[in-house]
Amino acid sequence: MTGADSNSVNGSPFNFSEDLRPWKDAPVLIGSTRFMPLPHTENIMITGGAGFIASWVVRHLTMTYPAYNIVSFDKLDYCFSLKNTRMPNGTQNFTFYKGDITNENEVLDCLGRHNIDTIFHFAAQSHVDQSFCNSYNFTHTNVYGTHYPHVLLESARKVGIKWFIHISTDEVYGEAKDDDRDFLETRMLAPTNLYAASKTAAEMLVHSYLKSFILLVIIAYCTNVFSLHRYPEKIISKFIYQLNRGQPVTLQGDGSPTRWLLYAGDAASAFDMILHKGQVGQIYNIGADLLEEFQISQSTPGDVQKWDHQYAIDDTKLRWLGWEQKIQGISRSVDGYSNQVTALCGT
Repeated sequence: MTGADSNSVNGSPFNFSEDLRPWKDAPVLIGSTRFMPLPHTENIMITGGAGFIASWVVRHLTMTYPAYNIVSFDKLDYCFSLKNTRMPNGTQNFTFYKGDITNENEVLDCLGRHNIDTIFHFAAQSHVDQSFCNSYNFTHTNVYGTHYPHVLLESARKVGIKWFIHISTDEVYGEAKDDDRDFLETRMLAPTNLYAASKTAAEMLVHSYLKSFILLVIIAYCTNVFSLHRYPEKIISKFIYQLNRGQPVTLQGDGSPTRWLLYAGDAASAFDMILHKGQVGQIYNIGADLLEEFQISQSTPGDVQKWDHQYAIDDTKLRWLGWEQKIQGISRSVDGYSNQVTALCGT
């Protein structure tokens, strides 16, 4: 790869952002971990790389490991923005490839053109509320894109990918009650919404490729993540976006559901830890502490049945590798969104 590649899309010149003013004083947002580069890892493809969580991993790996060539693969859906990876733009080890994971020709072209040996599979439809009204999009991207007709997994098998790290959600475990113990990786999957069901279906296919074709797979179940760069449809970014405009905030049901929230820098460090210290065939929970900074009255009527009360996962296994949650609280995201919400969301 060359520096020219990083200023192009699929080999053609591309201007990542006409307006650089909102980014002049933007901080460099990456994780905190750093390891010795893996000897047999050189070219890493990150699907959904222009999205929220994946863009953190793109930035972190690109800027922390010059020895790795990072290829961000994304079709640029409504909630994805090239501004999310502006910081690596221009570096020698970063390339953007505009492609769709449901398109076999584009996937194979990217894998072959960049000699990919490792895949981080983030790309997914992930907003639960949208799954209630348009479930087909979720199965098309999350299931079809991961496998049928032999798209990402089969393409990975054909070219001999060394590592396939599949990113999923803690929602595949299903709803947790207040008196439940935090769920371990050995818990049976019992999804209760269409998004989680589509991710569960994809994971069954991932497991089958581990067994049938000896594809070297690791799966990560991640809790909710927050920070700048989040498209304003999830709770923290949406609340800040609405409050900045003098709008009432949107509650789910009566406001009683609780969520564990992890700062995106800690999430990026967790994925870095899994890449460098994770074991083939293993599943790792990426959890967080309960965020209690929102105090909401529970007197508002609503349809509570659609939304799960909470998700609770035990991340001891990942902590044994050395990972820890370093950032708590949302003040830095509130401050950042208050100043740059429109620019940072790419809207």
